Amino acid sequence: MDLLGYLAAVVMGISLGLIGGGGSILTVPILVYLFKQDPLIATTGSLFVVGFTALVGAFLNAKKKLVDYKTGLLFAVPSFFGVFTARHFALPLIPDHIFSFAGFTLTKSLLIMGFFGIIMILASRAMIRAGSATSKLTQETNSLEPGLLAIIWQGYLIGLTTGLVGAGGGFLIIPALVLLLKLPMKTAVGTSLAIIAANSIFGFSISIGNYNFNWPLLLSIVSLGILGIAIGQFFSTRVNENLLKRGFGYFVLIIGSLVILDQLFKMA
Repeated sequence: MDLLGYLAAVVMGISLGLIGGGGSILTVPILVYLFKQDPLIATTGSLFVVGFTALVGAFLNAKKKLVDYKTGLLFAVPSFFGVFTARHFALPLIPDHIFSFAGFTLTKSLLIMGFFGIIMILASRAMIRAGSATSKLTQETNSLEPGLLAIIWQGYLIGLTTGLVGAGGGFLIIPALVLLLKLPMKTAVGTSLAIIAANSIFGFSISIGNYNFNWPLLLSIVSLGILGIAIGQFFSTRVNENLLKRGFGYFVLIIGSLVILDQLFKMA
């Protein structure tokens, strides 16, 4: 299982390098199912892995002038508030044992993983739509009027999601950057990586004292994720972008459905 986990870590990095998202969608299941970590530790460790992997990707894109710093800052600031709200208020308020009824028991770990599965399914829809025909995407983009309040609210929700389930939010950031702010796709990918890095590293830094981490494992996954980022960057101009997004979207849909089914069986 360890070998499969390390191979999956490379795939995680490739995903970030190619489409600017999807890394955390893979990292949490990798840590929970392949390396048998507790979901609470995994969602926090995921922030470390995705944060530093995305940071390298953002740096590579910045060298190509494919990062919009103003937009990144506009998203990152409200996102920090969302991360802080989740890590310091929402998560501590959830009891370890939530309720038991008719033979079913809902724990904090099951709730978080179930919520993560739902987020994966919603993310898959966004990815599949983002991989639709360019003409359709352009038509949707032209029909939207971006507002500052809407952008700030989107950033806050992305931060809240990051803090709760250890997801960097690239699957939410990319559609927002393309549809709301009308950024070119390649610039959106680079900017998304910068936002993911800022959100994830901030979320990890305010939670680092709460858990004991397997540092050799996390550092190994980061190293392999960075290798994947480099591979993804190399192939980013050689792969059909829309086909990749749709394929990855359906993959995330399957994994998310399996995660939810797994949590339902564990409740019994």
